[in-house]
Amino acid sequence: MNRRILILSIPLVLFLAASVFLYKGLFSDPTKLESVLIDQPIPEFTLHDLHDSNKQHDKAIFTGQPMLLNVWATWCPTCYAEHEYLNELKAKEGVYIIGMNYKDEREKALRWLSNLGNPYAIDLYDPRGMLGLDLGVYGAPETFLIDSQGVIRYRHVGDVNEQVWTQTLKPIFEQME
Repeated sequence: MNRRILILSIPLVLFLAASVFLYKGLFSDPTKLESVLIDQPIPEFTLHDLHDSNKQHDKAIFTGQPMLLNVWATWCPTCYAEHEYLNELKAKEGVYIIGMNYKDEREKALRWLSNLGNPYAIDLYDPRGMLGLDLGVYGAPETFLIDSQGVIRYRHVGDVNEQVWTQTLKPIFEQME
């Protein structure tokens, strides 16, 4: 009899465990994804420049000043929505931004920057998503705040807009050295 009750209670226990897991998800912020790379240096990498396929960049470009690393792609409608604000951020506040074109076609990316303006000081080209994989990128857009020592201080998933910049990113950015 006890064994039968135990076997019959297994689905109930599984249902309760799944319910607790799903209930916790209702109150989580999807833009706050934990990253094991917070407070860690940018991983080692070598990527080509978007504009010049003969030019390569490595992690040395992420030192010297606080900056943003913006992961974007032409296939990403949210990237289109945030692009104008990134142009404003560069023009009005002088924020140093490195762009990483992610899993995209070079020609489309170059046309995009030509038509919409280029807020990026350096344009990395990551067609296979290798640096994105090392950074734990789920998709585009994602933005990383990186201090002058090349250490990742914050990760933002989703578009950067005035509200996100003012309320979340700018306070962290201003405290970075």
